[in-house]
Amino acid sequence: MFRRSIYKTPAQLRSMVEPGLITAAALDAVRPLIRPGVTTLELDAEANRVILERGAESNFQLVRGYRHTTCISVNEEVVHGIPGERVLEAGDIVSIDCGAQYQGWNGDSAITVVVRDDTRPELVARREELSRVTEGSMWAGIAAMASASHLGDLGAAIQGYIEAQGVSEVSGRTYGILREYVGHGIGRKMHEAPSVFNYRTPDPGAEVKPGLVLAIEPMVTAGGEETFVEEDDWTVSTTDGSDGSHWEHSVAVHAQGIWVLTAPDGGAAGLAPFGVTPAPIA
Repeated sequence: MFRRSIYKTPAQLRSMVEPGLITAAALDAVRPLIRPGVTTLELDAEANRVILERGAESNFQLVRGYRHTTCISVNEEVVHGIPGERVLEAGDIVSIDCGAQYQGWNGDSAITVVVRDDTRPELVARREELSRVTEGSMWAGIAAMASASHLGDLGAAIQGYIEAQGVSEVSGRTYGILREYVGHGIGRKMHEAPSVFNYRTPDPGAEVKPGLVLAIEPMVTAGGEETFVEEDDWTVSTTDGSDGSHWEHSVAVHAQGIWVLTAPDGGAAGLAPFGVTPAPIA
């Protein structure tokens, strides 16, 4: 049986630039709207508006049984939360996952934002720290793509970054890494081979070389790693009720280096602390 290569041609990599930028634009439009009193469905509608205005379509809506443009997860919900009538409250930690398909190619990205709450600074600090650690681990995994030989190097970098944070100074707890939900390849489909684990594995995995495009997406909790799926059959929540955070970028490896497709600057700002400079796709 014919198996499609996980590696893209230079022309295919160029085709993935625009869907990545459209995905980034949708999240950029949603970010300032994340405030008390706004429903998650209103955030979803804004993301959809931007994607349609750019001539693309929501790839989330192409998933069987799903009709929204985003997944929005709040507090103990880590991923796959369904937008609806839930009203955001001050202090909430909100993860938004979004993707766009443009001319048959896909982008996928996620951010986490903590809603401002001046009355509960400890809560906000704890949740912002969780988001910072998760985002940092994502950038550690992306930075590893610049020199990695195999996929396993990425998972080791992500887990290593999280472990280096030690015990949270704010919550006094260690961080958990979701094991059942991982990153993935991306291209003609939003979810493609190979799987990208956010932790160390004995299998080195596929070779990291030009043409590889991955969605790097650590999902981290402020407590245990055990989760369950809510009654809506989508939302993944922590069993112990601890907060969750989710960050994601789509990243391409090419002959000149790496480029973060879902970041307007190609990932320059996020990669700078790791000593990595992204190279535009020619």
